[in-house]
Amino acid sequence: MNTHVTQGQAIAATARLVEPPSKLDEQDPLCHPARDEIELAAVLHALSDPMRLRIVAGLAREDKRTCGSFDLPVTKSTCTHHFRVLREAGLIRQRLEGTTRLNSLRREDLDVRFPGLLESVLQAAERR
Repeated sequence: MNTHVTQGQAIAATARLVEPPSKLDEQDPLCHPARDEIELAAVLHALSDPMRLRIVAGLAREDKRTCGSFDLPVTKSTCTHHFRVLREAGLIRQRLEGTTRLNSLRREDLDVRFPGLLESVLQAAERR
């Protein structure tokens, strides 16, 4: 096994380590679909789960909440999964603040894309 590293290889490896993140990573390190990429099937699937619907209803009442601020009767990994499904479906936006993720409902994007859908779902959930 050859463990010899040339000076050029060492410089290239160091440059990769100290290279600043790309502009895209700085702006949005988490995957969020653009407004026109939000699909109805993904939104309806995300809202079909009672825990995810509870999260969305909580964000409709109070925006910019941390994941831990929701009292959900599930494990932390399951909670993480639910937030990921909501984010990837385009229902929520997550913003990193240190090690915390702040969650916001993408109400305006959803209302433009699917007028009246979110309000109807939230009203139906409230009546339950």
